[in-house]
Amino acid sequence: MIRIAFATSDRKTVNHHFGGTEGLAIYDVAPGEANLLGYAAFPPAEKEGEVVRDGITGSVQDKVLVKLEFVKDCHAVYAHSIGSSSTRRLMQLGVQPVIVGEGTEILDLLNEISLALAHGGVAWIDRAKEKAALEASTSQEAYPEVAP
Repeated sequence: MIRIAFATSDRKTVNHHFGGTEGLAIYDVAPGEANLLGYAAFPPAEKEGEVVRDGITGSVQDKVLVKLEFVKDCHAVYAHSIGSSSTRRLMQLGVQPVIVGEGTEILDLLNEISLALAHGGVAWIDRAKEKAALEASTSQEAYPEVAP
């Protein structure tokens, strides 16, 4: 099972830029199933000065920080656009940025991801599947079952 985030305000389509998104929906996806884990709403991004991102990365005004925190356990984030700074920051977290056309149906993407998990052939999904399996085995080792 892998965890995927979608930049969306309507919870049905990918309809936002990652940095300016007003909402992120997170799903756990496995072959043949997808479960909504949560949705976070964010205030609209406001312009700071002449250049929107001038000098605010890492500051209190950095609206991307809370979004990065929300998706840090995801394997990928789908958005209709992702800026180069956010792309770099996502990759540093180990989260694959995926750009799709604005208005792409989340259900269609979930079906594609589910099929790729079952049949392979999509490089980032194959890597995410391996990473998820490793994380699952590591967490089982960290919390072994105790016999009564």
